[in-house]
Amino acid sequence: MTAGATRRPTAGLWLPDLQRSVDNLFVHKLRTLLTMLGMIFGVAAVLSMLSIGAGAQQQVMAFIEDLGVRNLIVEAHETTEFQAFQKIRQRSPGLSYRDLRAIEASVAGIERATPRKRFLPTQVFPKPEAELPAVYGVDPDYPAIANLRVTSGRFFTDEEAAAAAPVCVLGEAVRARLFGSTSPIGEFLRVNEQWFTIVGVTGPQAVAQTDVAGLPGQDRNNIVYVPTAASMFRLEDNYSPYRDEIDGIYLRLRPGADVTAAAATVRGILQTNHRGADDYALVVPAELLAEQQRTKRIFDIVMVALASISLLVGGIGIMNIMLASVLERTPEIGVRRAVGARQADIIRQFVLETTLIAVIGGTIGLIVGILMSRVIANFAGWSTIVTAGSVVLAFSVSVIVGLVFGVYPAMKAAKLDPVKALHYQ
Repeated sequence: MTAGATRRPTAGLWLPDLQRSVDNLFVHKLRTLLTMLGMIFGVAAVLSMLSIGAGAQQQVMAFIEDLGVRNLIVEAHETTEFQAFQKIRQRSPGLSYRDLRAIEASVAGIERATPRKRFLPTQVFPKPEAELPAVYGVDPDYPAIANLRVTSGRFFTDEEAAAAAPVCVLGEAVRARLFGSTSPIGEFLRVNEQWFTIVGVTGPQAVAQTDVAGLPGQDRNNIVYVPTAASMFRLEDNYSPYRDEIDGIYLRLRPGADVTAAAATVRGILQTNHRGADDYALVVPAELLAEQQRTKRIFDIVMVALASISLLVGGIGIMNIMLASVLERTPEIGVRRAVGARQADIIRQFVLETTLIAVIGGTIGLIVGILMSRVIANFAGWSTIVTAGSVVLAFSVSVIVGLVFGVYPAMKAAKLDPVKALHYQ
């Protein structure tokens, strides 16, 4: 009986004050709406900015994860300027099979390795609707190293690679642009003057829009894969004197291998072979992934701090309006105090009003923020992701700001002298 008696007065105190707060907000609809606008736009700004950041970070993180956390990638820095080329060649022979053999002989824990020879054709037939694809000359181990999934047909074999066979595997974008919904397996593809038989198609891969730690922002779905020897001997552009023997090396380490130690060994080998020339980049996806995760946390903190300024302005607006409301409702407060209302009752009523403004404004702000993120995604072409964490964060901050800025007006109202309040004109 004691517990029930305790619960009933509590409900009896809150429910009338809640109804009174709702009625007061509806009496002044325009003022309530204007007060909410700060919270609405503040929450919408927090949510949309976090969704933009999450979308951009997800693209980069997916790209890095696709590179493989047990992989090491060496990317050549080639130049077409004669003076720069001559200066580099005085110290370094460029990236070559010699580097690959030295790395395989010296680095413990290598599971698979492949060189890469990249070629940019001037003509492709069938002619694509968009930009021409790049051609990657790689070994048959490349799919296992690069997490490349063949969805149709097969990848070329060791025998075909050794014979520089004119076979190729298409990236997903190349297949769609050249053959549409038709299966290209068994069809022929002409790259400049060379014909290749299509033996497979790969699945979609994550793409980075810009360069990432030395890796070019190449659309990895717009690539044609051929055997390394076929790229070197059948595509005449590779005889350019400005090209390195190979322009990339991909390494996959065994599970449990020390990636950091292996990267240090590879870096030392390349430093020695290239005599300190800065004509390559060593990419360690595991280190990039950890760095991107740290960057994402910092980015989220900065975005929330910037967008929270809008919520702060909204909170100041709530305080301003509630202080004006206290002045306007001084006689009402005097009447309530005269008939027995305590200071706690007055505080509860005004805090409830500010809480309602913050909750309703925050809810509308969430809807506006989600719509804004979708509009940005559609018109700007950016990837935006609304996460549950960003929704909870934006809404929680709005409610907390509303409560904090509503406490002072509530206390000011509660401290009014009942006698003076009754005689206030």
